[in-house]
Amino acid sequence: MGEIEDVLRSNLKPKEKQAKLVEAVCDGTIGGETLIEFFQSASDVDKGTCADVMKHVSAQQPGILAPYFDRLIEYVNHRAPRVKWGISEAIGNLAKEYPDKAVHAVPHLMQNTIENKTNTTVVRWCAAYGLSEIAKHCPKARSELVPKMKEIVEREENNGVRSVYLKALKQIKK
Repeated sequence: MGEIEDVLRSNLKPKEKQAKLVEAVCDGTIGGETLIEFFQSASDVDKGTCADVMKHVSAQQPGILAPYFDRLIEYVNHRAPRVKWGISEAIGNLAKEYPDKAVHAVPHLMQNTIENKTNTTVVRWCAAYGLSEIAKHCPKARSELVPKMKEIVEREENNGVRSVYLKALKQIKK
């Protein structure tokens, strides 16, 4: 078994597994490529944990995941909600440092803004976060994104999801 699988199969609690993996990736014990390769071949449950790890790694050290943008974007619309959550948030975190790369995720993130059986409130909130971060940090994408975000605000029934867009729109106006 590899290092990632050793942690995932250990008797640690889920949050402890995630924290241990985040630390190992951030300190270089586990490389970004290793994490991405494991993620791509993992079960949906392990993909969800890895996506959550990527969310935290992208917030702490975005440079680790930046080379894998295209591979992350492939999983924005994955069938497992936990994967959608983590990847959408990771892309939102990466948008701060790499807005021109993050903009390629917009069409995929937009698919997660429509309420349906698979796009739960959490999935829509995470898509809102990703889109909002891209809009805030990528001036080239604003002309396309701001009108779409306003449309979503009009149709979104959940106040928490709607507030993510409204907060970003307010920041963009300044």
